[in-house]
Amino acid sequence: MSFFCLLWIPLFYVFRKFFANTGEDGIAWALPLGIAYTAAIFLFGDMVTPGGFGFSRWLSGFIDIVSLPVLLPLAACLLLIALKRLPHNVDIAGFILLWLTPPAALRSVMWSSPGIPVMLIIVPLLWTALGVGIPALISFAKLFSQWYITVFAALGIAALPIAAATSWWAFYGNLPLIGYLCLFASLIPLAVWIVNQIIKGKKRRTASLP
Repeated sequence: MSFFCLLWIPLFYVFRKFFANTGEDGIAWALPLGIAYTAAIFLFGDMVTPGGFGFSRWLSGFIDIVSLPVLLPLAACLLLIALKRLPHNVDIAGFILLWLTPPAALRSVMWSSPGIPVMLIIVPLLWTALGVGIPALISFAKLFSQWYITVFAALGIAALPIAAATSWWAFYGNLPLIGYLCLFASLIPLAVWIVNQIIKGKKRRTASLP
């Protein structure tokens, strides 16, 4: 399980690069910032100390474990785009996955004992769901100009981090039904992105046939 936590994020990043034309990923910014974030985790520890299985535990999952670790690189990438340090068409998901690679390596060691599956397997999946799903919703909103699509995408972007943190919280508290439902909801944008890339790939192969 520790190897899954260690390798899943970088392997999925490589999968995206080979599977889809994702463009520039801002590696010159993403990796150093990810290393700095990892050093902060190592030196200062988690920001929230949970006091049981309640809101404080959910907040701990949101801030320290599941959602904020993905929202931070998302915010950093958008800020760098606004400051024109990165091009406007940068691969936001690739930036997030690169940022997450160093903390995933650290967490694979920190969480290896007692080796709880929800930490070593579910959390990397939720990171991927947020790191790819939120940029996919942003791209979806940019692609269509209708206001209701923009509202739908915004609601999805707001709901994904909450659903992901709730999934972790439910699995941690031995509430598997809620955990799987929230995990499924979190993975929907990622699944749609993968299906879309498969369709695009088939169209490209068909177009290249004589």
